[in-house]
Amino acid sequence: MADDSTTTIRARFETRAAADRAVEHLVQQYRVARPDIFVQSTTSKNTAGTAPSGGDVDHEDGDRHDAPLEGQIEVSVDIAAAQLDTVQRSLSETGAVEVSRG
Repeated sequence: MADDSTTTIRARFETRAAADRAVEHLVQQYRVARPDIFVQSTTSKNTAGTAPSGGDVDHEDGDRHDAPLEGQIEVSVDIAAAQLDTVQRSLSETGAVEVSRG
């Protein structure tokens, strides 16, 4: 008998770029439906993460100062129990600083 239960995995990222990369891996490599993936700040403030990356870096003068670096980005995903180990590993490999269930 197959286990049809679902569980929620939460992962925290230091940059929006890493969170976006994690989402793309889940969708493209593991066929997780986008409506089952949620991205939000871990604080009450709008944030691009805790460290500059991608468009947040001014390549001439260093870091930009207009990007809100107010906290980590959380990606949570509702998955089938059978995908638990694979999804946890994927989130870690794409840069999560913390991965937890529930």
